[in-house]
Order: sequence, then C-alpha cells, then structure tokens
Amino acid sequence: MKFSLLFWGLLAVSVIHQTAAEIFTSLQNVKQAIRVERDLIDHLRTYIGQESERLDDIKRFFTKVSDLHAQLYESSAAATTNPLVAFTLIKRLQSEWLNIVYSNEAQENTQAFRSSFEKEEAERPKVEDLRGAAKGLMRLQDVYALQVSGLVRGRFQSIINGEAVDVCFPRVSVSLSGDDCFLVGKVAYEQEDYYHSVQWLEEAVRLFRAAGGQWSLEDEGTLEDALDHLAFSHFKTGNVTYALSLSHELLHHNPLNGRVLQNIEKYEKLLVAAGPPRVDGLKRPSSTYLRTRQVYERLCRTQGSQPMHFKNHQLFCDFFSNNHPVLLLRPVRREVLSLQPYVVLYHDFVTEAEAEGIKKLARPGLRRSVVAAGEKQATVDYRISQSAWLKGSVGSIIGKLDQRITMLTGLNVTHPHGEHLQVVNYGIGGHYEPHFDHATSLSSPVFKLKTGNRMATFMIYLSSVEAGGSTAFIHANFSVPVVEVNNDRIQPLFLTSGEDEAAQDEYEIPAGLNYDRKHLKQA
Repeated sequence: MKFSLLFWGLLAVSVIHQTAAEIFTSLQNVKQAIRVERDLIDHLRTYIGQESERLDDIKRFFTKVSDLHAQLYESSAAATTNPLVAFTLIKRLQSEWLNIVYSNEAQENTQAFRSSFEKEEAERPKVEDLRGAAKGLMRLQDVYALQVSGLVRGRFQSIINGEAVDVCFPRVSVSLSGDDCFLVGKVAYEQEDYYHSVQWLEEAVRLFRAAGGQWSLEDEGTLEDALDHLAFSHFKTGNVTYALSLSHELLHHNPLNGRVLQNIEKYEKLLVAAGPPRVDGLKRPSSTYLRTRQVYERLCRTQGSQPMHFKNHQLFCDFFSNNHPVLLLRPVRREVLSLQPYVVLYHDFVTEAEAEGIKKLARPGLRRSVVAAGEKQATVDYRISQSAWLKGSVGSIIGKLDQRITMLTGLNVTHPHGEHLQVVNYGIGGHYEPHFDHATSLSSPVFKLKTGNRMATFMIYLSSVEAGGSTAFIHANFSVPVVEVNNDRIQPLFLTSGEDEAAQDEYEIPAGLNYDRKHLKQA
C-alpha cells in the first residue's frame, strides 16, 4: 500500500491557459478588477478636467458674443455703420464660430480617454464574467433562500416564520439599480430560466418606474426593455393575465411596437379560449443534482445534525500526538466530528502568516478549476473556483506543511507518493456541488494509470468568510462551517473519502475563501 496526495475533485487539475473571462471564478481576480476600475477613475478624472476646460472656453465665447449683442446690436442701430464692429462680426461668423463648432479638441479628448480605456481591455471583465457573476447571485439566492427584494437593498434576508430576517451582516454593501436587476434577470431569461427572470425583472421594473422611466447614460436596459422581458417571462410561467397587463403598459410607452400588439392579441385569445388560467406560482428549474439539492442547500444554511453530535459519546476532543516525538511535548488539539465518515478537526495547525505566504505563492498560478469529462477535463457551472498547484520546492513553508501533515496522519505525503499542494480560491457564489472525492467509475484514468484511488482529504482553511463556506456531508446529514482564525492560528479538517458524497459550500457572502487541500490515496 502506498499513499499519495490529490486535489479535491474527480481528477487532478492541470494548469490551463487563463483568459480574462475568468474574473467571476475567483475573488482574488475580483480584487484585481478593483485596481482596474481605480485606474479608469483616474482616466475619467483627466477626461472630465479636459472637457471642463473646453466647456469653459465655450462658455467664455458664449459670454463674449452675448455681451456684444446686448451692448451693440440691440441697443444701438449705429453699430452696423461702424467698420470695426462690422469687421469683428464678419470675423466671428467666418472664423471664430467655425473654430468653436468644428474644434478637434472634443474629439482629441474623447480619443485620449478611449485609448486609456482600451489599454485596460485585457484586464477588464468580459461578457462571460458578467453572466457568471449574475449566475453567482442567483446561486446565493437559491442556496440561502435569500429574498431578491432584500438583495436589491443590499441586505441578505430570508423569510423565517413569515418575516424577512437578516441572515448576514456584511461589513460593506451596496444597493442595486434597475439596470443591475435587469441584467441579472436578462441572464436568467436568456437561459429560459423564468423562475429567476421573473423575480429579478420585477425588481427592475419597480426601480425603473420609481425613477420615472428616466434613462441614465451608463445603463443598458430601460423600463420598456424590462417590461418586455418580464411580460414574456410571466407568459412562460403560465401567468397570462399579468403578461397581458404588462404588455398593455409597454404599449403605452411604445404604441407603434407591432410585436407587442401581436402578443396582446395572442394573450387575449388565450384568455378567451381557456378562461383565467390557474397560476401555480414559480418553480425552480430542474438540476442535475436535484436528488440531493434540498439536503445540500439545507446543510449550507444549517449544520444539520452536527449541533447534536455532543450526545454521541463516541465523539470526543483531546490532545493528539500520534505518538510522534515532535508532538509528544506539544500535542495538537483534535476534535472528532464524525466517525462515519471519519471527520476530524485539528486546531491551531497553521499560522496566519504561513497562510498568507501560501496564498502569495499560489496567486500567480491560479487557473479555472476543471472536472473530469471522460479522459478529458472541462470547466462546469457546478464547480466555480480557481486552483493552483504548489510543489514542496516552491518554498520551505510547503515542505514544513507536508511534514506536519505526516506527523498527524502517519502518511507519507511527499512526491512521488503524494501530489502537490492544491490551493483553491472561490469566486462570486463559488461552490462545488455534491460529489465523491474518489473515482467511482472503473473507466476513470485513475485506474488506468494505476496511481491508486483516493482515501482521505486534508483540507486547510486559509481565510474566513462573513457567511457560508461550509463543507456539507450529504448522506451523513451534517456540515462543517468555516473555522475562524483564532490567535493567528488556522484550523485544518481531515476526512476520509469514499464514505459520503461531500459538497463544497463555498457560497460566500461576500468575502473570499481560500483552501489548501491534499488528498491521500491508496493503491
């Protein structure tokens, strides 16, 4: 029997080329996007200053010409007989007005601003990032049963006993605009996910109405756009009556829209033919993980049966040395959380300084996490994160970490007996849905390569989150929340594989979460 270390997932993740459209998959990249916008703010400040100077010149010219008309042409008929006055009038009309109207200064200022903006293009989010971020918000909404009306106001609320209750109090937050809500709803709409599109577009319409339908220069959507998408979303969910009402409102804003007229005619015929339809309410779209989704999400919101584990006398806390000479005088605090599967929490294992050092080493190598797709690897929506491999030779900190793991587990975790350390950073609504750590198919490359299947995981929390971040054990019906940093020390979680379907509930609200993971496997 031999032991080695593997990454949390179906297969070890290889380094793939990173594109700019990966920002939403890692909050480390979101932090970098903040720097990009700061640079753009500086460019915009320069542009505003240049345009202000240009407009000041135009205002000065306007004042000069207006004053001349007030003083000369309107008050004295003799002005037309004065050759000096006539000359300056002709010069202004033939030269000065042309210089003002056809000035290249505005174009030069705009071009300079655009050039500065385009230099940041490689670092700016792509359309895929916007869609991914919107999907992340919808995942948070679902998993934590959050109210869209609360999210719009910058609050994370769930309905508990019929009342909206804050389930998270982030240190900073923002409210969303009508255009923000429209874009989230539009992403759902384009996926034919009308469950989410209705909720977000309802808020978009409400906010656009509250603004009097006024359009801002930076907005993509309008009240008419939101009404159009919302009406069709309600039609697709069976609420034809409300779809008709919204279409009439849309027609009021755009009376010549032939498509809306056709929709109104269609809805009216449906209502006449079938009568007022029964509306059963919104239903969430199906999921490939529908079998475990309810349990998974409940464990993300609660700890399941864990709060009652203290009643199990087979579970305990102690000071553990594993009979290793180094640990005999300084044993590690061990908390046995579960026997089936075997899950242990070790306290004060890594210092905060070491955690920061690991994250610093990992940042340059972070790439989109993938999963096995046959003998290939692919990115998927049910796993949103970025990963990086760290060899023991990268820094002494990695070697020391390997030694510590060996002391606690008695397993040889160094290469080639073990794979390299894996660092994972989760993005907006980042997660890894229910999955087995070990390979379950005999066609898996794990068996073809004869490297052995996974038997255990050693997972280290490198940072805390304001909410979320649990690891859920679906069949064992409990979850382990993120363990906060105490006294500059960080806690790892050791668990055996093959006995439960685990899920990474790295749904974060809103801070980032980093993990170190090592998988132990046997041949």
